[in-house]
Amino acid sequence: MSQQNTDKLDARKWILPDSNNTGIPNNDMPSVIKAILNVRGINSITDSHAYLNPKLNTLSDPFEIPNMHAAVDRVLQAIDKKESIVIYGDYDVDGVTSLTLLKKILLAYGNESIPFLPHRIKEGYGLSVNALTRCLDECSPSLIIAVDCGTTSNEEISWLNEKNVETVILDHHEASPLGVPDCCALVNPKATRDLSDYSYDYLCSVGIVFKLAHALLKRRPLEEFDLREFLDLVAVGTVSDLVPLTDENRALVKRGLVELGRTKNAGLAALIELANIRPPYSAMDIGFRIGPRLNAAGRIDTAEKALELLLCVDSAKAMRMADELEERNRQRQDLERRTTAEAFEMIDSGQFGTNNMGLVLGKQEWHPGVVGIVASRISKKIHRPVFVVAIDEDGIGKGSGRSIEGISLIDVINSGRQFLLSGGGHQMAAGISIHEDQIKAFHDHLCAHVSSNSDQDCLAPKLRLDAECPLSELHLDLLDHYIKLEPFGCENPEPLLFCRGVTPTSEPRILKEKHIRITLRQRESICDAIYFNGTDYDLPKPPWDIAFTILRNDFRGKISIQMNIKAIRSTIS
Repeated sequence: MSQQNTDKLDARKWILPDSNNTGIPNNDMPSVIKAILNVRGINSITDSHAYLNPKLNTLSDPFEIPNMHAAVDRVLQAIDKKESIVIYGDYDVDGVTSLTLLKKILLAYGNESIPFLPHRIKEGYGLSVNALTRCLDECSPSLIIAVDCGTTSNEEISWLNEKNVETVILDHHEASPLGVPDCCALVNPKATRDLSDYSYDYLCSVGIVFKLAHALLKRRPLEEFDLREFLDLVAVGTVSDLVPLTDENRALVKRGLVELGRTKNAGLAALIELANIRPPYSAMDIGFRIGPRLNAAGRIDTAEKALELLLCVDSAKAMRMADELEERNRQRQDLERRTTAEAFEMIDSGQFGTNNMGLVLGKQEWHPGVVGIVASRISKKIHRPVFVVAIDEDGIGKGSGRSIEGISLIDVINSGRQFLLSGGGHQMAAGISIHEDQIKAFHDHLCAHVSSNSDQDCLAPKLRLDAECPLSELHLDLLDHYIKLEPFGCENPEPLLFCRGVTPTSEPRILKEKHIRITLRQRESICDAIYFNGTDYDLPKPPWDIAFTILRNDFRGKISIQMNIKAIRSTIS
């Protein structure tokens, strides 16, 4: 084992769960599962049953969402009058899955809607006048349904109104301080919170489109259309957009993963084969294997290839298109690696000083399609809010920000709009446009905002542990219950367990020069474990406390539990 080096010690603070929690009064459930549920505020048999067994028949009436009646009225009017409908979307996975589902439902009603995607580099995100001008020239719509964008596009909607083009907006982004646009219907729970007693803030745009489809089918049923078959698209968009996997999203994604296993979508089937994943599928398969491949085209230039793939009905053609996306994904990975390395070189050079409350990094030649991924990597590494900006030849920067718990990027943007050309998004992820000359000023603003408006404790990296789990409890019965906690993702993270006082049975083995494989013992119990990128840290002297998640190991048909180590520390008595 390596000698300890203070530069390679894991500095994260372990936050143990409240030991006074009483748990759910259910003797058929392992104590570890009851403890996990308790930490998540689920402490009754009724609530635990609803959480562990999410069902589609518990979904609420879609007309509870404000403005849904008006949206359905306008869409059905366009269908009945055979109007030209453009469905205008965003170039990420949520955007292309939303457009695919919306086109499918409109086609079932007999309308050949026209999908339209802006070009990421030339036209930017959302409803820009440049993209809309091209849209009107190419498609001549009388109705535009804007999906995953439009909530803050007040001027652009007014411009469309002057052209006698009406709009319905299906979105989930925060509203502008200037109010909502003058459209036929704005279906966005975040922009209409004051109009409803119910909160649907957790839905992403493909979830909103699903709700619109459900509402259309309630108003005007179609015997040959089964909306459940399209939940694979809903699951892919929902997981990829990093929205909370809580409430109705759990039911949508849980059933969507089942539909993914028997998908009728040729494009998704091709991606699944290309990614070499096997059922039963998990949210992780979407987040790390399917989503990035769909995202790659939109990040490099245009998402039209991803949209065409999802709309493709020919399996052989879909596989050829999936191969093209795979090449785009490799290009994206290369860009991401280069940009990340250059960004860390800037940080390590000392030009930002020390003890920064956050970072705003910008450089020409960076590609705007990968700045969000790079910002996420840096934010996780330094545990600070980070904006990464790609600057074009005219000095205009397109940037993405990622934050940490307790710091809202929307608040940062709203309080610093004097430095920005535009900005918006979510608390944890946001986008900005900024002139190159203002990057330093916005960096200083970010640091000052975090310093004066945030609890400084949130700047210390933490491991929030769900439950103590002795090695003796790691058996297949626990795995059967554990699987019911899925799908894991935003606001429903994979449970982080801990075990005290374990020792290695032999010297740890190094795999691929960065991972550690080890067998652990606690009294009479032993368990195999893997520590991915474990060589980044020095191993302390045993005995150890281990923070870990559970892996299902299937070796030659034999199922077992493997520990996925997240952190190791010297045992604390």
